[in-house]
Amino acid sequence: MAKILLAEDDPSVRGFVHRALEMDGHEVIATEDGGLAAEAALEHEGQFDLLLSDIKMPVMDGIALSLSIAAQYPDITILLMTGFADQRERAHGLDALVHDVVPKPFTLADIRAKVAEALDGREAEKVTLAQSMGA
Repeated sequence: MAKILLAEDDPSVRGFVHRALEMDGHEVIATEDGGLAAEAALEHEGQFDLLLSDIKMPVMDGIALSLSIAAQYPDITILLMTGFADQRERAHGLDALVHDVVPKPFTLADIRAKVAEALDGREAEKVTLAQSMGA
């Protein structure tokens, strides 16, 4: 299975996603902010298949982390998560770097499916902002 770098500042979400990904047999390195995730990427010499990051985090947000990871390790697929519409809109400017943005809250099945889609290289299902916000 895949080696995944997870960056999420909320401990409950981080634990939930970590367990979900391990259920699918993935190796997960979990960090609590973008700065620590960037350090982990360096320590592991970029040997990750996927970066799964929250957008809004302290120290280094997911957008800055994505830009840094994409510049250093262009083969890593990037998947972002956010519960904030304005943050989701910021990420849409990075279409060439980011596979998709997963809206929070999400279910166990949602995050597992999105990760599988990103790892398989399938085209992300495009969802409008209104759809992602439940409208």
